[in-house]
Amino acid sequence: MSLTTPIVAPPLLPPKRDGGFGELRAGNLGVRIAVSAAERDAAQALRYRIFYEEMGAQPDDTARRLKRDIDIFDDVADHLLVIDHALGSGPRGVVGTYRLVQNEGAERVGRFYTSDEYDISRITGFPGRLLELGRSCVDPAYRGRAVMQLLWRGIAAYVFLHRIDVMFGCASLPGTDPDRLAAELTYLYHNHLAPPALRLRAVPARHIEMRRCDPATLDHKRTQLLLPPLVKGYLRLGGFIGDGAVVDQQFNTTDVAVVVKTDLITDKYYRHYERQLRDALD
Repeated sequence: MSLTTPIVAPPLLPPKRDGGFGELRAGNLGVRIAVSAAERDAAQALRYRIFYEEMGAQPDDTARRLKRDIDIFDDVADHLLVIDHALGSGPRGVVGTYRLVQNEGAERVGRFYTSDEYDISRITGFPGRLLELGRSCVDPAYRGRAVMQLLWRGIAAYVFLHRIDVMFGCASLPGTDPDRLAAELTYLYHNHLAPPALRLRAVPARHIEMRRCDPATLDHKRTQLLLPPLVKGYLRLGGFIGDGAVVDQQFNTTDVAVVVKTDLITDKYYRHYERQLRDALD
């Protein structure tokens, strides 16, 4: 996830409202777009706790001082939040987050975040709307099915409302030794490689070969269990994997690129979220 070029903060985009779909609820938990600077700050604080304090990422001086995971893309993104209303209905209740960047936000920065690791020219030339997904994390006490389902519900509602054609981003596997991830990387390459028209490729200077063992020796069921929940979620949506992994020393991860054409999301998802959206707007 590291940035490889100096960054200069762009002008803030005009304030955004709620992403259009209000809040979707499941008991005490709800999912919606952050509507204030304080809520965005809560998401950045959660990201710092997970990425730096739990997963071993290396903070720069600013991140260490503020105890926030902050970069240039935060100002041009929508921040999807899962909120536990038992803790609070605002910043105090934030227990999960996802960062969403559309075409206009990337234009303000001058690039998408993913382009630091992957050549994304094949999809930036795609005749449709793009959504970059990133910075996903969940508080340890909430890492169950309910929160992940809410995050996906929120993304699907957002995609539906904003008429997104392609979603993409980097998904992380833990650790920086690709050989220890040989089974997972080999499995993803041989079973979920994107078609040529959508195939992101790791930039040459950072490209790590994913074919690291004989695919015939893989125990597919066991290997699937080793994949992070986020990667499995993308694959369930019909997502594809790019060519080449990227080691991110700063964040202590090995990244793969993921692309999802939203018309591959099942009719079940669209029927469900169209009903949820209608109910939320009534």
